[in-house]
Amino acid sequence: MRNDSLRWRLLSTLGLLLTLLMLASGMSAYWNGREVADTAYDRTLLASARTIAAGLAQRDGTLSADIPYVALDTFAYDSEGRIYYQVNDIHKRLISGYENLPSPPPGTARTDDYPALATFYNGVYRGQNVRVVSLLKPVSEPGMNGIAEIRVAETDDARVGMARSLMADTLLRLGMLGAGAMLLVWFTVSGALRPLERLRSAVEERRPDDLRPLPMVEVQHELRPLVSALNHFTERLRHQFERQAQFIADAAHELRTPLAALKARVELGLRERDPLQWRHTLESVAQSTDRLTHLANQLLSLARIENGARAIAEGGAQRLDLSQLARDLGMAMAPLAYARGVSLALEADEPVWLRGEPTLLNELLSNLVDNALAHTPSGGNVVLRVLEPGILEVEDDGPGIAPEDRERVFERFYTRQPHGTGTGLGLAIVGEICRAHLAQISLHDGAERGLKVRVRFS
Repeated sequence: MRNDSLRWRLLSTLGLLLTLLMLASGMSAYWNGREVADTAYDRTLLASARTIAAGLAQRDGTLSADIPYVALDTFAYDSEGRIYYQVNDIHKRLISGYENLPSPPPGTARTDDYPALATFYNGVYRGQNVRVVSLLKPVSEPGMNGIAEIRVAETDDARVGMARSLMADTLLRLGMLGAGAMLLVWFTVSGALRPLERLRSAVEERRPDDLRPLPMVEVQHELRPLVSALNHFTERLRHQFERQAQFIADAAHELRTPLAALKARVELGLRERDPLQWRHTLESVAQSTDRLTHLANQLLSLARIENGARAIAEGGAQRLDLSQLARDLGMAMAPLAYARGVSLALEADEPVWLRGEPTLLNELLSNLVDNALAHTPSGGNVVLRVLEPGILEVEDDGPGIAPEDRERVFERFYTRQPHGTGTGLGLAIVGEICRAHLAQISLHDGAERGLKVRVRFS
């Protein structure tokens, strides 16, 4: 749609600004034209009034006006309007010209532009707007002393015509300039967007599995950060796909082996005729099913971690009391610890507040405590500890982990007991949850023996 087009948005914005500029410039040109026209035509009006004043004379004790043709002929060649004049004697009586020409409004100041007793003002005469000059002419004759007044008026057609001509010329020039600017912007924006079009074509032509970086060839400096960000995102997406593909392959391998063993055990049990052997086979199948269920649950936990990490990244973290979470988990795990003959202690006296996803943090606590209980012999101790500022520790009396293996235990499906009951996902899940919360996890020797896992939340 045009409203979503960068090109049309720039053109519409520029067009609006140019239109406003043209309107403002047109109005300014009109009023400047009126000012110039008034200056030019006022001088002509005053010259006509002076010419008429020069023809005033006293005859038989009265003042008469001899109006020369040249007084009004000045307007004949350069004026489109009509000319009116009026001559009043020293007693304000009309002695020549038109009646009822508008007089100066009260308070109208005399002009300082010319050395004359002249006043310029606007008025209305016979339904037309007129510009009037009122010139005072001192009269000093034997038996007559006073001031006569000469008024010369002109309709403002010529002045308006000149102002409109200036305005039209200004608008024409600005219109041509605006059209040129619009064309220039059109071609400039089209040229600037051409690399984006090539970039779009390059992306559309790629196969769905092609996650190579986008080329930087012929890309403007301003677009390089965008292309770099897209390449960075593509690289992360490629790593994510590789991790998912590797995880699916590893999960399929881990599930295939116990399922094959389970099927073989069932088939062997079906060949037996002794009910005791059947029972032994069923018990063995039940144990294998429990291990498969545990493995499936851990795989689902890994899937939940992805959603939880996305929720945290999108601002969905909650303010939680880590001590309260540890107390609730300790109460839930106490029966399992008792059944295994292991003492489970909790050290979490003060509230420790942090922001996180409660489901993932419960999963982290559960995996750490379950792993500690699984590796602690009967009669041993497991301590769940919460410290300020945002530190979680789980310490056990088990065999511990050798320093050279402490990095690899966070890899998926890695286990130090190939023939044991572990799935190799417990600490991998813990590591993923820590990464989602931007927390640091480290393994240390216990106080006497065993292993101490420390998680430090930022």
